[in-house]
Amino acid sequence: MVTKGAPETGSAPISSHVRGYLDRVRGGDVGALPAILGLVVLCTIFTILRPAFLSEGNFANLFTQGAAVTVIAMGLVFVLLLGEIDLSAGFASGVCAAVLAVLLTNHGWPWYWAVVASLVTGAGIGLVLGVLVAKLGIPSFVVTLAAFLAFQGIVLMLMNEGSNISIRDDTILAVANKNVSPALGWLMLAVGLAGYAAVQLWQARGRVSRGLTADPISLIAIRVAAVAVIAGVAVYVLNQERSRNAIVVSLKGVPIVVPLIVVLLIGWTFVLRRTAYGRHIYAVGGNREASRRAGINVDRIRISAFMICSTMAAVGGVIAASRANSVDPNTGGSNVLLYAVGAAVIGGTSLFGGKGRVLDAVLGGAVVAVIDNGMGLMGYSAGVKYVVTGLVLLLAAGVDALSRKRAAATGLR
Repeated sequence: MVTKGAPETGSAPISSHVRGYLDRVRGGDVGALPAILGLVVLCTIFTILRPAFLSEGNFANLFTQGAAVTVIAMGLVFVLLLGEIDLSAGFASGVCAAVLAVLLTNHGWPWYWAVVASLVTGAGIGLVLGVLVAKLGIPSFVVTLAAFLAFQGIVLMLMNEGSNISIRDDTILAVANKNVSPALGWLMLAVGLAGYAAVQLWQARGRVSRGLTADPISLIAIRVAAVAVIAGVAVYVLNQERSRNAIVVSLKGVPIVVPLIVVLLIGWTFVLRRTAYGRHIYAVGGNREASRRAGINVDRIRISAFMICSTMAAVGGVIAASRANSVDPNTGGSNVLLYAVGAAVIGGTSLFGGKGRVLDAVLGGAVVAVIDNGMGLMGYSAGVKYVVTGLVLLLAAGVDALSRKRAAATGLR
């Protein structure tokens, strides 16, 4: 017998989950839905207009083309969740890439120590920015705008006022230019699917053990099957031969940068969703004063978010250096910051704080890469691509603002 008012236990039917999701969407909680719909629409349009868009070679290029921006956007999510901004993330990645190149090429350091030095540089940059924002109370816009200007000068100084430093280390070059073997690609997919299914079942079992309603096994099966189909198709396409002369050089397999991004996505998602630190990030972003009164060390959370952002910018700098085979004064500049912020916002992370996921950066990064790549195939100029990307970003920000108003009106926020 169930006592009136007691929490419902067991698994709810799929229909109730569907109704609940639709109610949340109508209430303003659209999540990543706009980004997913945008990806579907854009890919459909570009495929119709330029069938080469979904060729094996271009499909692989999409992953490597948007990898650096996506990784930088992952770090920006942590800052945006607090309602802050980091305008220096692009050139911070350039500084860290320059440190990597100078140590590798000019001083002959092993790749692993050069990478560590690059990451430490990124963390140090974030520490300085975070202290200025949290301890001195300078607005993050001002602090990071000043850093944006200063880091351009630092990159120039590290590059001897404009020189180009080539990257010759095979390990670093492999990050964005090499692929895993087809067999290893399938093995990673199998392990990933098994892990995803295990986590879903473990979460459902945990909710049932606490007397809460859990997702039914059929819904979990649908989720796992959907991920298996999407990822399976991607691995199959990437495992096809992409070289025009396979006798001389073979190009097939999942790009190495893809599992790197997946590992970062899983790791940071776990941090945000399954740790006290992640809950504190959302709490501070939602209401800073209430978080302070609840005993959360707000300053420490804010400083750490900037450190994570700049460290991820360093990872993005390493990827960018690998893809370009070199580092120059423009590394991390140009449209890198704009695309990274755009990726996070387009994916669904709110500019007002308290709402967002690391997955948003990946989805938004995919949208940005598809726009840039697809319009490039169609022969449009860089100016047109900037205009379209800007309009998409404005649309995403508008959806975020409207959804927040809708959520406030319906009492969901």
